[in-house]
Amino acid sequence: MDATFFFDPACPWTWRTSRWLVAVAQARGLGLEWRAFSLAILNDGQVPPEFAEAMAASGRVLRLVEALRAQGRHDDAGRLYTEVGARSHDAGDPLSDKIVAAAVDAAGLTDAAAALDDERWDAAVHKSHALAYGSAGPDIGSPVLMVPDASRGIHGPIITEVPGTEDALTIWDSMLPLMRLDTFHELKRARR
Repeated sequence: MDATFFFDPACPWTWRTSRWLVAVAQARGLGLEWRAFSLAILNDGQVPPEFAEAMAASGRVLRLVEALRAQGRHDDAGRLYTEVGARSHDAGDPLSDKIVAAAVDAAGLTDAAAALDDERWDAAVHKSHALAYGSAGPDIGSPVLMVPDASRGIHGPIITEVPGTEDALTIWDSMLPLMRLDTFHELKRARR
């Protein structure tokens, strides 16, 4: 894989970043690995009531993502996330079990859908989350991006809107050498 993207499907900022990365992967022929990053785990399960349904649905998606990863089905995991994000973030609807079910069907993943409710996959979600957090943390959230030959991952990039292909490639081409420098730590500016 040319890049590993750790994500929480409930996060709208992460969704935008994922669409940037998909555009880069298509333009450059990169292989992507999709992995779990849980905002619920990050916050020690302390989820405000208004986000409880979305976080529960997110946890179910992350189980399936890790089940697909274990089978080497990276493209299927990416297709699942595309369907989830289109139905949730693009449509302006909070993530829910109904959205998850529709996304699984649309992605053609009914053969693997049992993982959504299989708590045995929670350990894999925790392990994936710990890998991402240990690579880029502390003081980070979703998403985390890791690339080969980089000793650490990064949180982000966080983008406010999905750029066109030329700008997407500029971000990638600028960020990749920085990620591979052990002396590089952080670049940040306030969101608008």
